[in-house]
Amino acid sequence: MSIAQMQKVLIASFRTEAADALESLQSSGIMQILDAEQAIVSKEWPELHTEIERPKQVEELSTKIDSAVEFLKQYAPKATLAETLAPRVVVSEKEYTAVIRTDQALEMLERCGELANQLHKLGDRHEHLQGQLNMLLPWKKLDIDLADLEKLEKGAVILGLIPEKNFTLIQEKIKDFRAAVEKVGTKDNLIACAVATLKENSAEVYKALRSIEFEAVNLSSFKGTPAELIKNTQIQLKQTHQQIETLEKQAKQLGKNRLKLQILADHYRNLLDRERTRLAVPKTEQTVLLEGWVKKRDLKKLQNILAKFKGTSLSLIRPAENEDVPVEIENATVFKPFEVITRLYGMPRHSEVDPTWLLAPFFAIFFALCLSDVGYGIMIIAASAFLIKKMQDGKGLLWLLILCSILTIAAGAMTGGWFGTGLRELAVAWKINWLVNFIDKTTWFDPLQDPMKFFAISIALGYLQIMTGLFIGFVDCLRRKEFAAAICEKLVWLVLVNSLAVFGAGKMGAISASSGSIAARVAIVPAIIILLFSQREGPVSSRLAMGAYQLFSTVFYLGDILSYLRLMALGIASGGVAMAINIIARTVSEVPYVGIVLAIVLLVLGHTFNAVMSGIGSFVHSLRLQFVEYFPKFFVGGGREFTPLIKQYKYVYIKTDKVKR
Repeated sequence: MSIAQMQKVLIASFRTEAADALESLQSSGIMQILDAEQAIVSKEWPELHTEIERPKQVEELSTKIDSAVEFLKQYAPKATLAETLAPRVVVSEKEYTAVIRTDQALEMLERCGELANQLHKLGDRHEHLQGQLNMLLPWKKLDIDLADLEKLEKGAVILGLIPEKNFTLIQEKIKDFRAAVEKVGTKDNLIACAVATLKENSAEVYKALRSIEFEAVNLSSFKGTPAELIKNTQIQLKQTHQQIETLEKQAKQLGKNRLKLQILADHYRNLLDRERTRLAVPKTEQTVLLEGWVKKRDLKKLQNILAKFKGTSLSLIRPAENEDVPVEIENATVFKPFEVITRLYGMPRHSEVDPTWLLAPFFAIFFALCLSDVGYGIMIIAASAFLIKKMQDGKGLLWLLILCSILTIAAGAMTGGWFGTGLRELAVAWKINWLVNFIDKTTWFDPLQDPMKFFAISIALGYLQIMTGLFIGFVDCLRRKEFAAAICEKLVWLVLVNSLAVFGAGKMGAISASSGSIAARVAIVPAIIILLFSQREGPVSSRLAMGAYQLFSTVFYLGDILSYLRLMALGIASGGVAMAINIIARTVSEVPYVGIVLAIVLLVLGHTFNAVMSGIGSFVHSLRLQFVEYFPKFFVGGGREFTPLIKQYKYVYIKTDKVKR
């Protein structure tokens, strides 16, 4: 439940073993390495060679392999649900090593490249022939060698397409030019026609035809009659299609072994990351300098890794003043799923407190109150457990939903939410008295019948979280020895808001009037401090103006607390929709013959839909309360995440004795 302590290190390695040392570091995944632009050693010794190079050969090969994998993917069988949830293929270390150490995968890569190029060319040819066929088909009945049209000495034939509605206008347009027109064929809503005229009049005829949407077609590049050309084109199309099918069969056959290419793709992607790192760090003619960060608890492991290399040394160095230290958050198992929320907001700065364990109980309770249904909690737990079992990665959010849904079951029992009130109604109808008694005993209040209790719970939780945020901010300022900020920015608000709350309670008769009066007097002190010292820099006038604004912002705290009423609103809305689904299903069940079946289908679909939508709403609004109302009281964020050089796999999952799936 803290931010990991970081140690800055400098590794000096002979060029001859730098690549091997980097591979060991990448396999361990414990060190973040800084490039020449970030490394302090580059600034302190400008004479170091810091030109960032690109591993062009490895980049090109990696890109080529990725393209080959994507090429074979389109010929692979459609992924099943299990493959979608767990897309990486499990392979052993022995199988992985065998692939990257032999040339079979590279030979397969070359064959993929050949097939892809051939299919691309054939695809272009097929597209060209199809376009040619479409152009020729309307002229199939034109019984003349198209090459002869250009050989006419005195006459000219204009071929073109014209909308059906305008065909009758042709005669009128060309009657003054001693021309004739003949309908040859059709294409969609167009008529293919040939207009014959004297060559000397062809320009005027064409101009007249254009006025009635005539689109000229140039077939002068063809030799032979359209019918012959169409037949020949169809033969070529068939041959091309057969060639494409043959190559696609070869691609499908090759795709059965695409795992080798996937292994190679992952191998070269990791090699590329390693080479980019090696070429980007500062270096001398003989030495490569790796400056970076490692967690202090991994320092011994780093020393053991580098001990294998005789030409490599490790030094511990101090960070530069105001240097941005990378951040990694570490939490106990029960709080770890809630890191998802922290990472969504942004990592804390290395000098801040990790907010994960501080938000976890509030988020889980808020989610539970928004959903407030035992049945929905059980549904989400079941769905999440199923996905956790099937998925390879991204399980943090699912564990978060399970933890929140456990509290949802408790909140649902407290408010009598069992698929709305459906389970109790069913128990009454079937006379399951023990279940009715159990539901009644666990129900504290019905939100629809007694909403004021839900109102009070929401306001109380909001007040508690905001005060907690201020208190955490106060303690954190003290920890960082920022005493003025602790008193003038945190403690004064704790005293002021609580004093006003006590004063309000006295006015409403919840406590004695004398207690409220005392609280009002106490509130004067923090109000004066806020006015005079909340802004401690700049001229007096601007400080007082900002202090007055800060004092006025007291009303914003009321708005923040009222914002928590969304817990009540969502809880009631979720239960109301569930009850509506039950009522509709009960009505539908009275339909003769099929009523029961329709009611069951409606209940399953309706409650599933409501659970999903209400679950999304519960998550989003609980998230908003953390980010908007809670975090600003003590948390700034904006830290740079610790990103060690590590091997990552997109296509395969390497199964070892040390790593469990």
